[in-house]
Amino acid sequence: METGGESLLRSRSRALNNLSIFPDLDGGSSPERHPHGNDDNRVTSNGKIEVEHVISKKLQLKRKAEGLKSDLMRQFESQVHDFMDSLIEESASLESTPLPAAFSPPQSDKERSKLGHVQPPQGHGKHFVTRRSLLDELFEVNHIRTIYHMFIALLILFILSTFVVDFLDEGRLVLDFDLLVYAFGQFPLVVCTWLCMFLSVLLVPYTLFHLWSQSQSGSHGQQRLYTWLFGSAFLLYQGLCLGFLPTYVVVTNSLPPASCFIVIIEQVRLMMKAHSFVRENVPRVLAWQKDKTSNGPVVPQVSQYLYFLFAPTLIYRDKYPRNPVTRWGYVASKLLQVLGCLFYTYYIFVRLCIPQFRSISLQLFNLRAMVLCVFNSILPGVLVLLLGFFAFLHCWLNAFAEMLRFADRMFYKDWWNSTSYANYYRTWNVVVHDWLYYYVYKDFLLISQKRFRPAAMFFVFTVSAVVHEYILAVSFGFFYPVLFCLFMCFGMMFNFIFHDRRKGPIWNILMWTSLFLGQGVIMCLYSQEWYARRYCPLKESSFLDLLKPRSWSCQRDLMAGPDKIKWDY
Repeated sequence: METGGESLLRSRSRALNNLSIFPDLDGGSSPERHPHGNDDNRVTSNGKIEVEHVISKKLQLKRKAEGLKSDLMRQFESQVHDFMDSLIEESASLESTPLPAAFSPPQSDKERSKLGHVQPPQGHGKHFVTRRSLLDELFEVNHIRTIYHMFIALLILFILSTFVVDFLDEGRLVLDFDLLVYAFGQFPLVVCTWLCMFLSVLLVPYTLFHLWSQSQSGSHGQQRLYTWLFGSAFLLYQGLCLGFLPTYVVVTNSLPPASCFIVIIEQVRLMMKAHSFVRENVPRVLAWQKDKTSNGPVVPQVSQYLYFLFAPTLIYRDKYPRNPVTRWGYVASKLLQVLGCLFYTYYIFVRLCIPQFRSISLQLFNLRAMVLCVFNSILPGVLVLLLGFFAFLHCWLNAFAEMLRFADRMFYKDWWNSTSYANYYRTWNVVVHDWLYYYVYKDFLLISQKRFRPAAMFFVFTVSAVVHEYILAVSFGFFYPVLFCLFMCFGMMFNFIFHDRRKGPIWNILMWTSLFLGQGVIMCLYSQEWYARRYCPLKESSFLDLLKPRSWSCQRDLMAGPDKIKWDY
């Protein structure tokens, strides 16, 4: 007859044998193993289970549970993001539901019948929805607002240091802002040039498209003839009237950098808008030509095209989501912030750039001077980059969006959180990215029948690099393809090295480090070449001399007589 102790010992031994069938607790051991032959199931002589073994198994279970929890949370977060994106797209594509009166003015029956053209079919183009700019939302958080206050404090210090230095050097306060006066010189000519460009873009593309759409009701031979005729006229207008003439005005009149930049930026913007208008409306006319569902093709009204020319987007739609009212106080605050960024940039150049590059221009061009120049240029380069982003992509575009009651304010995304250059290119400037994606990348794939995707990406990089370098070359008055090389070499390389699968803080740090270095290289090399062109003019220049960087050989001539240099900007 068994004693009570022996019965208790046998029951606990059976319980341990049953636990061994769970691989999580027994390290994957086979259930056929005898408990007494397994070292993992040790029982002491007094009937107690080994405490260390049980604790280790519990810790192992806890670690596995935590890993499973993190995996489930990542999957859940990914599914939530996908669901929200699809929900936004589906809500934007509800073409049968008119916009409520709170977001748009009352519509007539004729306008309501054309509401189907507000958004493209699902998956065939950009969808515009009502949303605020990201910085407007972030500035409601006091911690983020403090960073904005820090930049204002830095501006105040720049102003005070400039006043103190001018007072010590001149014995008085100097408030002439001669650098701004020089940079924005011949401004009346800039206004006249812009007015001519705008009126031509308003009249010529719309008239050509309207005449071509009316000609599509004839025979097939006439349709092809008119298509070639009006298509050639549009390309000739884009290349000659809008492409060549503004550049000719800028070059022949030797406009200063800021004035050149305004004209060339507006030239590129209007060319992109004209292309978008034609690209979005031609398929509608061709669809009508195939189906003939109405008396004539759907041609946008002049007011719709005029609104698009001022709207802060490069993708044409007949209608956009609109806000009910214009907040003129908001408009005034954004325009004042643009003006503040302009003066901020002025003080950066006066205090950090001009003194440095004047002295560098008197040194021999060597590796040491180059390295020091790049690292000394990182701070002003990054400040100018951040000010340009804030002034244009946030303040300027939001000011025009508010005046036009344009409700889709996603002009950029959180590019500062990017861990890959692929994401940085997509989120830095959403306005230009959308145009490149839909009219360069997707059209390239459409023509190639969705083949050669790497070639399409390479073509997008090439177009972007060429346009950026063209803007800088005309604005500065010389050809020095630093930005083009950075785009095509390092930009393409980093796009594959820092790809979307790179996650974690270290990749964001590497992205910012490379971005800082790139801004230092751009600021240093272009500034050196600017001063070299001013202080080492060629008496008889050939075409090869115009392409050769002047900064590579200018310093040796300057060292002979630096006292003869007349310093200017």
